[in-house]
Amino acid sequence: MNQKRSSDFEKQAAEAGGGFFSEFWVFLKDNKKWWLLPILLAFLLMGALLLAGGTGAAPFIYTLF
Repeated sequence: MNQKRSSDFEKQAAEAGGGFFSEFWVFLKDNKKWWLLPILLAFLLMGALLLAGGTGAAPFIYTLF
């Protein structure tokens, strides 16, 4: 039994991980933390607006505020 557990652990450790976003999605799904998703999306949107503020799209973004 103990040898089988060790084998399963080694097999899972050898598999390639899915990355940050897939790990975060599994965390949200397993722990039922769905309220974190709108906060994350708001942070991503604000980051995109900040990055776009330094480009030629800046005059159009500033009119939003």
